[in-house]
Amino acid sequence: MKVSIKALFLAPEKYVNDEVCVEGWVKANRDQKEFGFMMVGDGTTFNKLQVVYDRETINFEGTQKIRFGSAVKVSGKVVLTPEAKQPFELKATCVDLVGDCPENSPIQPKRQTREYLRTIAHMRPRTNLFQAIFKIRSVAAMAIHTYFQDRDYVYTHTPLITCADCEGSDQMFKITTLNMNDLPK
Repeated sequence: MKVSIKALFLAPEKYVNDEVCVEGWVKANRDQKEFGFMMVGDGTTFNKLQVVYDRETINFEGTQKIRFGSAVKVSGKVVLTPEAKQPFELKATCVDLVGDCPENSPIQPKRQTREYLRTIAHMRPRTNLFQAIFKIRSVAAMAIHTYFQDRDYVYTHTPLITCADCEGSDQMFKITTLNMNDLPK
């Protein structure tokens, strides 16, 4: 059964010993000779799911080579670990590489400055900072829309008229305050 990482963290005991499937991005991958640990995040929560894989995992050798930022689909059983740092982990039976991340990816597992992130705008949503900002903006926008919807307002996209002349916009139409029926000569 496919489940989000947020759902796992909200009620891990609900999924104990169940075969679950999660999809997300690799945030870390530490491989040993006989086993490895992979941290996976899917964007539903800031918590990262610890995935444990070993020689019994399908494609063990391939899983060891998965890089930071790659998209994966992990199937396995949820195991409670109350004595460990994290409350539970996913014991992987299969790890599929959905999308590889290039070795020279601009987002690496280290802190990125905001100045640097401005140069790679398409990659910003993969960072914790911008994920937090986007979540706050989403909740705020939803609250505003709900407020007005509950009071029978209609949401419209009005045309934006500006005096800025860019890309030949002044050629489309002219804006004037003059009376069009009595134009001065």
